[in-house]
Amino acid sequence: MEDPAEFVEVLASLRFSNVFNPYMDVCPSCDHADAATVRRRNLELVITAAIESGVDTMWVARDLGYRGGRRTGLALTDELHLSAHAQLMGTMPLLRATKGPAQGERTAAVIWSILEAIGKPVFLWNVFPLHPHKKAEPMSNRAHTRKEAAECRFLLDWLIARLSPKRVIAIGRDAQAALISLGINSVSVRHPSYGGQTEFIASMQSYYHLPDSPISNRQLSLL
Repeated sequence: MEDPAEFVEVLASLRFSNVFNPYMDVCPSCDHADAATVRRRNLELVITAAIESGVDTMWVARDLGYRGGRRTGLALTDELHLSAHAQLMGTMPLLRATKGPAQGERTAAVIWSILEAIGKPVFLWNVFPLHPHKKAEPMSNRAHTRKEAAECRFLLDWLIARLSPKRVIAIGRDAQAALISLGINSVSVRHPSYGGQTEFIASMQSYYHLPDSPISNRQLSLL
C-alpha cells in the first residue's frame, strides 16, 4: 500500500461474517446513501494528517462499536466528537454519514475528555478495525475472533510503520491481549467502560502529565 487512499480502499474490501464494514457497507436504517464514501474520506483525512504532522502515541482499542465507529468510521470516536477529532488532527471538517440525531457513546465521551486535555495529535485505531456484531443483531457488539484480528494484522503493521509512534497504548485488557498475541509491544490502561473511567483517566493524566480535571456533567451523562 503506497498511501492512505490505497490503505482505506484495501480496508473497505475486507469481508467477514457478522461484521459491518463501515467503509463499504451502508446501514439501511441509519445511513445516508453515500455513508461509506463519507467514512472512507474521514479516515483518509485522519491518516494523512497523522502521517504529515506526526504522532507521539497511538491508542489501540479492541474493535468498532455500534454507537461509535460503525457510524463515524473512526476508532473511539462518536458523532458528538467528529469536530473535536478534526481539530485535534488539524484536518478539514469530518462529516456525519448518518440520518437523524447525532449519537453519543459512553466510551468516546471519556476518551475525548482526555484527548481534548492533551491537545496534541494522538492516532486512534482498533485491533480489529471493523464492527463485529452478534448473528442477526447488527446493532450489537461482540468481541472479534483471533482469526479476524490476524487477518487485519497487516493494516496495523502498515500504520505503525508509517506513523512510527514512540508508544502504543492498549485501551483495555482485550486490546492488550490481542496486541500481545500479534507480537506488538504496548502499554496497557484500563478501558473506560464498565466502571473503569476513573482508573483510565488517572492513568492517562499520569502518562501525559495532565492536571486533575474531572470530566464534565455532559460527558458523565453518557456513561
